[in-house]
Amino acid sequence: MKRRAVTPPHHSLEIAGEKGKEVIFSLAGRIALENRRALDSEFKERLQEMAPAKLVVDLAQVEYLDSAGALALLNLKEEAHSRSITFQFANLPETARGIMELLDRDDLATPPLIAGRDETSLVEQLGEGARRFFADMVQVTTFLGELLRALAQAFLHPWSVRWDDVASYMKRAGMDGLPIVSLISFLLGLILAFMSSLQLKQFGANVYVAPLLAIAVVKELGPIMTAILVAGRSGSAFAAEIGTMKVNEEVDALITMGFDPIHFLALPKVLAAMVVVPLLTVYADLFAIGGGLVVGVLGLDLTAYTYLQDTQASLTIMDIIPSLIKAGVFALLIAGIGCQRGFQVRGGAEAVGTATTSAVVAALFLIIVTDSAFALAFHYLGI
Repeated sequence: MKRRAVTPPHHSLEIAGEKGKEVIFSLAGRIALENRRALDSEFKERLQEMAPAKLVVDLAQVEYLDSAGALALLNLKEEAHSRSITFQFANLPETARGIMELLDRDDLATPPLIAGRDETSLVEQLGEGARRFFADMVQVTTFLGELLRALAQAFLHPWSVRWDDVASYMKRAGMDGLPIVSLISFLLGLILAFMSSLQLKQFGANVYVAPLLAIAVVKELGPIMTAILVAGRSGSAFAAEIGTMKVNEEVDALITMGFDPIHFLALPKVLAAMVVVPLLTVYADLFAIGGGLVVGVLGLDLTAYTYLQDTQASLTIMDIIPSLIKAGVFALLIAGIGCQRGFQVRGGAEAVGTATTSAVVAALFLIIVTDSAFALAFHYLGI
């Protein structure tokens, strides 16, 4: 049985064989972009009609084949396999084989870098947002697990760590960030002491300004304000640096050379942050107390000695140690999230900017949640 079907423009499809058995599709002419839709439609219609057990596609008479035509042939092959049909190309030219090998089916199935207009309903958007949130939490948890494994390996094998890079990141995240941390902390202490004094003056309790400020800053405001500033400065920088390396395929090059990207790129940043953030927290506490001292001396008629003595009497070592523990955990979260968002970058410059913004927002969210958990834990532990 032979039939000839012609679908314009410039190609023909000849079908030979019996229904339910071996069928041969003989193609001729141009298999190109201009007749791609016609080919897809014709292929599906003939497959449905003939329902072959085996399909042979003969390309001996094909005069021209471009990538769109090759994609149509691969789609036919995939459709045949989905119907459990044995598939085979016959008389496949080397040029056609080369074009087919260039087509990456996985890449074609990947969503576009810039998504189209979202016309879904509010309920669908909420559901999709919740799905993305939980998927993101799984990815963050997985990355933090790998990071903790790298930290354990660094503890067991300290010579494997790139300590020169750790020192460089300590300077960038710590020393370079000291001026802004000091200024913000000083102004924060100034404002808190001033606002507290306005209320305490009414009861003649000016002497309680120093203890109130010291406890509030050391136990809560110092670590959290320092973490927020470091997240804005260093967390975003870590995400942008690794994201740019992803765009430039430098991370892929490291993997090809046998390096672990987490150990090579993320670990020095995390170690540097875990060292400098507690130190910055101590500096922030001192400058905030200094801001309160200015208000106490100039506005409350207290002597510097009295103010500092009241501050010292209100603080114990068990107020300072939990503060430093929180600062170390915040540092791990900030650096870890920054690196994780950087490794997620896919695309170009716009993707790097998106990852940088996401790193800061996610770090702030985790800082607040973790601080709340610490507050509850320390309360019930009596710390």
